[in-house]
Amino acid sequence: MTYQPHSAFAAPAQATATMPRLVLGVVLIEGINSGLRWLFDAFLTWAPGISARAVWVGNTTPGLLLQLFSFGFLALGVLLVAQRLHRRGLSSLTGPPRATLRDLARAFLGALLLFALIEALPPRFDPSGAMLMRDLGQWLLILPVALLALTVQSGAEELFYRGYIQQQLAARYHNTMIWMLVPNVMFALAHWQPGDFNLPAFQYVIWAFFFGLAASDLTARTGTLGAAVGFHLAINAFAFLVFAEHASPDSGLALFLFPQGSLVSEIEQAGGLLSRPFLAELSGVALLWLAVRLALRR
Repeated sequence: MTYQPHSAFAAPAQATATMPRLVLGVVLIEGINSGLRWLFDAFLTWAPGISARAVWVGNTTPGLLLQLFSFGFLALGVLLVAQRLHRRGLSSLTGPPRATLRDLARAFLGALLLFALIEALPPRFDPSGAMLMRDLGQWLLILPVALLALTVQSGAEELFYRGYIQQQLAARYHNTMIWMLVPNVMFALAHWQPGDFNLPAFQYVIWAFFFGLAASDLTARTGTLGAAVGFHLAINAFAFLVFAEHASPDSGLALFLFPQGSLVSEIEQAGGLLSRPFLAELSGVALLWLAVRLALRR
């Protein structure tokens, strides 16, 4: 059966697989994450050399790195709740460590190879329109730290949604639709900015939902969290590290910086919720999912 490894993945959660405990766990994790972020924000208000705005906007290298590393608060919340509320450790949430790292590496490299192939095909990316290209040596020097920060960010989200929530639901309910849909509806809504009712905001929520489904599927096929983290990491690495608009949110690590407004996507320009460019973006997620499956041989 395709999802047979998922049964072993969810097995550690069976002893405490009740809905009241899961709801309490989610509330506690969100509370720990919010509380630690509030303390971190308070620290930034008087810390010299960096502003809270630079961190949460992410338009400088130090600011974006700190923002990404701050997702460690979410991971810490998951680990504390898993330990105190469920008597479980990290490996029970991720799967066997060696297999998890193996799946992470294969998924990451498989997705990056597809990105490289897409960029090599016409029409090729033309960097001549960039108003600024960071010093390549400096960018390469910071790259390992940037990848580590992105791993913290991607890993924390996967640990919460595909690890903790998906695992607890799968241990309680054998219906695939429940443990596939519920965590990813939550994941999608977490990517909505409250009060933003513009079309791109809704498209981003839909995109996040289908991205989450792909990550959940990879977790179920492999029985570890590694493939989902590698898949997530590759997409975020391409999005954060290659190009961005100058001084725009989350632009602090990009190699190529373009004038503001010049990278407005076809999705934002095209009309309709399910416009052709947006469907192409969703197809890109499906292609990356297939590339990762090929790399994993699953």
